[in-house]
Amino acid sequence: MNAIYAVVAGVLFGLGLLAGGMTDPMKVKGFLDLFGTWDPSLAFVMGGGIAVGTVGFWLARRRERSLSGGPIDLPTSTAIDTRLLAGGALFGAGWGLGGFCPGPALVSLSSGFGPALWFVPAMLVGMWAHDRFVARR
Repeated sequence: MNAIYAVVAGVLFGLGLLAGGMTDPMKVKGFLDLFGTWDPSLAFVMGGGIAVGTVGFWLARRRERSLSGGPIDLPTSTAIDTRLLAGGALFGAGWGLGGFCPGPALVSLSSGFGPALWFVPAMLVGMWAHDRFVARR
């Protein structure tokens, strides 16, 4: 049953990314181009995601178990440290250079979109390197 919940959530997330234009690297780069042809439409997509996430976290804090029966384990750290800032900078650089973040990259890969064929393997290598060299410290 948990697999069904995961598939439904993944399909809904992927459709939302497609509908919001998050799988188009040029749309993302247009959003990040503040001094050129800035495209603010992704701000609305992100605002909608933040609103939904805020409600979801608010509801999750009031429950001990998820709707599928699993435990809810929310993060408790509020520290803004070097690791958080460096990770945010790396994420932002990858987003700006590639025009993808992980979710939209996987959606684009599933459709055979050329740039995702390069981005996703590079992202996976970065994740592997983090787990191999940084997370072990």
